[in-house]
Amino acid sequence: MMDPSSSSAPAAVPAAVGGGDGGGGGPAAAVSSAVAAASRRFQHLLDRSTPHVGRRWLAFAGVAAAYALRVWVAGGYYIVTYALGIYILNLLIAFLSPQVDPEVLAEGPALLPTRASDEFRPFVRRLPEFKFWYSIVKAFCIAFVLTFFSVFDVPVFWPILLFYWVVLFTVTMKRQILHMIKYRYVPFSFGKQRYDGKRVASADDLTLPKD
Repeated sequence: MMDPSSSSAPAAVPAAVGGGDGGGGGPAAAVSSAVAAASRRFQHLLDRSTPHVGRRWLAFAGVAAAYALRVWVAGGYYIVTYALGIYILNLLIAFLSPQVDPEVLAEGPALLPTRASDEFRPFVRRLPEFKFWYSIVKAFCIAFVLTFFSVFDVPVFWPILLFYWVVLFTVTMKRQILHMIKYRYVPFSFGKQRYDGKRVASADDLTLPKD
């Protein structure tokens, strides 16, 4: 004869399992929700800062000054600074380059205005200004954090790194300037024609008879 207690035991197992499923995910769901909310808030702040170009770059100057002070006080981490300089140089080249390289197009030079009388066509960068700023700020913040780990403080003769970076910067910028001259474009908007909303009087308007 079967023991009554053994027959009732399996019925209690689904109840226990069902109780675990109704917990709503527990701490993992709460952490995930908090991270998503923080990410949305951070993206909202980035969107609001987009039109404030001067303030954004002023904030970057403060971040760069904090990193320079940290490296000067620590007296090291020159490898981190060198890697940061190489990364910034790559960002600068992308910022100064057009979105579509004229060299890969058959009619590349015609894509950009070559004379003052040509129709104004805005310069479209490969790396937009906001992404350029955000990438530089993020790079400086990461480099600042790395200066608190001694594993990145590699002993090195820093004048050699500085000399090599200056040479690399000079060669790269010379190549970029020659590219600008060859395809006759300027990666800035200073002095370019802008529509001010005023209608310029034509020759026909000047010769119309008056009532």
